[in-house]
Amino acid sequence: MSDADRKQAQAGRRAALVIAGTAILWVAATFIGSKLGIDQRTLALFDLMALGGFLWAVWMIYNIWRARRDNQR
Repeated sequence: MSDADRKQAQAGRRAALVIAGTAILWVAATFIGSKLGIDQRTLALFDLMALGGFLWAVWMIYNIWRARRDNQR
């Protein structure tokens, strides 16, 4: 396994952790917020933060794809 392959694998694992962490925190925030009676405006803020996390993960995956494509040339 080359150094570039290791870096891409590490970046892929990092992106997977961002996705999993964002999903877990989002579900937890929604569950806890509903149990504590937090208003919808605050819950929408958690939704937007989760959306930001997922978009960041998509950006990370796009960069992995682009780096892999450049390495194949």
